[in-house]
Amino acid sequence: MVIKVLAVGKIKETFFQEAINEYSKRLSKYTKVEIIEILEEKIPEENASYIEIAKTKEGERILKKINDNEQVVLLDLRGQALDSLGFADIIDKLKAKGGTIDFVVGGSYGVSNDVYKRANQVVRFSKLTFPHQLFRVVLLEQIYRSFKILNNEKYHK
Repeated sequence: MVIKVLAVGKIKETFFQEAINEYSKRLSKYTKVEIIEILEEKIPEENASYIEIAKTKEGERILKKINDNEQVVLLDLRGQALDSLGFADIIDKLKAKGGTIDFVVGGSYGVSNDVYKRANQVVRFSKLTFPHQLFRVVLLEQIYRSFKILNNEKYHK
């Protein structure tokens, strides 16, 4: 099984990169993790038409990285709210199907409708808004926590 994290934008701060590396290392005991950074579209000014164009272009880049047989979990504010046990259950069910699970983290303005339609599952972690760089760390920590739960291993609460 492989887990891919497809995320719009680059990690700039070294402390975020160090945390991502740490959780990737911890996850290597359970699965292979690939982190794919998707080029963030520059928006010349914040208006609805430029935002939609940016989401469309970013969405095309995201979808090019997803194979037809992969299971896609979109992280989005419109998604289903879960606790850690519920998130672990989703991973368990998708893992049982075999292959690759893709976790998609969109850009600052969300994702295109095409990405939303491609998702097998749409999940939100909170009603709060997180910086995208921090959210990648939170996502990897929750994936790691899920594997600990699924393997009945102790992990701090």
